[in-house]
Amino acid sequence: MRLVYDAESGDGTLEVARSLGAIAVSRPWLGFAQARVDAAAMVSTPWTFMVDADERLTAELRAEIAALEPPADVLAYSAARMNFFCGRWIRGAGWWPDRLVRLFRTGRAVIDSRNAGSMESVHETWHVAGRCAPLQAPLEHDSYPTIRSYREKFARYTALEAKGLRGRSRFDAFVGAWLAVPLKALWLLIGRRGILDGWRGVYICVASACYTAAVRWKARTY
Repeated sequence: MRLVYDAESGDGTLEVARSLGAIAVSRPWLGFAQARVDAAAMVSTPWTFMVDADERLTAELRAEIAALEPPADVLAYSAARMNFFCGRWIRGAGWWPDRLVRLFRTGRAVIDSRNAGSMESVHETWHVAGRCAPLQAPLEHDSYPTIRSYREKFARYTALEAKGLRGRSRFDAFVGAWLAVPLKALWLLIGRRGILDGWRGVYICVASACYTAAVRWKARTY
């Protein structure tokens, strides 16, 4: 069963998916977390493998999944993601292995996110109350082909997270977030070896260090 869950896009996604034999459904956008929950609820197979539109299974990962014989106590499998930025796989800055639950027994996983239960839910992840085994082959994640695409997603996610903090962003947390920026950038550059990824790694480390500060700043201005 191949299921494509589409949030009322107008780019022909549904038609392409159906022409390739997938079950394609369109629903109003209710937030990242709710979209995943709603899509998972439509799966009728024993196992669910969830992949985003900007993710791709490598040939090795497809073969590994096809050959799996899950023990009875394994409820889920996690996959390491190869995150790409401006055409290059980023190994430092905390971007690798970026292991997340992607394959799980249908109906046995629950989702957690920041701003849970709202349209502003972000950074959603699946969890199971039981054993989760690691897959060895990686999943490719190419969400940032350009600096512009990175900046647009950075702006969108910080805005969504900030909306969930409206009225709850203390001044001391705001100041602390900004004071922590240089220390976090240094840790990502040196401690997490982001500097080894060249200018891409430096850009990611600095932007990542500014993320929480940007959220706190936006939460105080909305």
